[in-house]
Amino acid sequence: MTGISPSGASAPVDAPPPLRRNRDFLLLWTSAGATQFGARIGVIAYPLLILWGNGSASDAGLVAFAGLLPMLVLQLPAGVMVDRWDRRRLMLICNVVGLAAMLSVVAVVVAGSVWLPHILAVAFVDGAATIFYQLAERTAVRNVVHPDRLSSALAQNEARGRAAGLLGQPAGGAAFSLAGWLPFGLVAGGHLLSLINLSLVKAPFQEEREPGERDWKAEVKQGLSWLWGQRFLRAAICVVAGTNLLFQIVNMAPLVVIRAQGGSAAQVGVIGLVSGLGGVAGALSAGKLLTGFKLPNILLGTLLSWTILVPTVALTTQYWAMLVLYAAMSFTGAALNVGAGAYMAHLVPDEIHGKAMSAVMLASWGANSLGALAAGFLLEAFSTTAVLLGVAAAMLTTGDCVRTALYWVSISRAHTRSPVAASTDIR
Repeated sequence: MTGISPSGASAPVDAPPPLRRNRDFLLLWTSAGATQFGARIGVIAYPLLILWGNGSASDAGLVAFAGLLPMLVLQLPAGVMVDRWDRRRLMLICNVVGLAAMLSVVAVVVAGSVWLPHILAVAFVDGAATIFYQLAERTAVRNVVHPDRLSSALAQNEARGRAAGLLGQPAGGAAFSLAGWLPFGLVAGGHLLSLINLSLVKAPFQEEREPGERDWKAEVKQGLSWLWGQRFLRAAICVVAGTNLLFQIVNMAPLVVIRAQGGSAAQVGVIGLVSGLGGVAGALSAGKLLTGFKLPNILLGTLLSWTILVPTVALTTQYWAMLVLYAAMSFTGAALNVGAGAYMAHLVPDEIHGKAMSAVMLASWGANSLGALAAGFLLEAFSTTAVLLGVAAAMLTTGDCVRTALYWVSISRAHTRSPVAASTDIR
């Protein structure tokens, strides 16, 4: 693209600055990274606190259920509030709430008076704050980067999330091995760092909103109506929701296996480390994948890989094999997430982005709390091999949904293309 210089000659228009020179993006990126790092520590710290504190697998499942329940009951209200309120202020409030919750856990662990109902309440409150924070951050990023840098920003965000898992779980396991309160202290530190960085961001996190009365019911319906109008997403979410629920069982199984074999909390953390490495590699590869493959093909390839990997997990308790398998599953999942995020960011208007994203997240992740609850009780009642074989069988039943997705992809070629780039055309 060219412009006219004062002398009349054409001159190139300056390209947008790279993301490494975008101060506001870097502050937002590191702020969200600090909270994600803390969240990944919490994912491993909660079950370690319960299982290594003489609790049962069902108790650990209850805590995981409490932490994921906000996805089911708060996702749609969160979408409305993210579009209605000042997003930065909302994110700051979430950090304050999370900081207070984590400090309360530190206090009871140091005092030696851990009480399951208190941990359940903290897990729910912190999970609720995470829902609001992550939804606000997802919708804010498009307002702090140039449109030409949006896909790169989303890829870096996905890599950040995977890196948080890479570092968070081993850090949580190692910290718990040193002191039971330490991982929760690290989570509190992440909230504090996020508070500081967010306060330094200058760019607004949303476009100007028209003043006027708001109708909560109508706004919630707006997000659901948008999702219902997306043919491919309706078919794809059918598959993703089922696999997300099943992966709650797959992800808890290694903790039970390692504990039964007399392993340490640090070994659990290493699985998170290697899984995170696979996720980072998948996120960083997503840009090239999206230029060579359309998103439907990435989705179907991901599902195919999972139908192979999950049964393999069910048939082994070898530690090295678990490392490889979980890394591979994270690789494919991360690539899919980047493609889906790019599609949403390009397609959805900013004024309904939060509501639309909350509808998608509710549909695809809302049942996770039930999966975590089932994981605890199933892994306590049956052997991990039997449970994982059952999960593998359930994974195979998603074939009908895969065929539905293929059907929508085949007919989409006869319809008008979406505003997304050709490499991510999924309508």
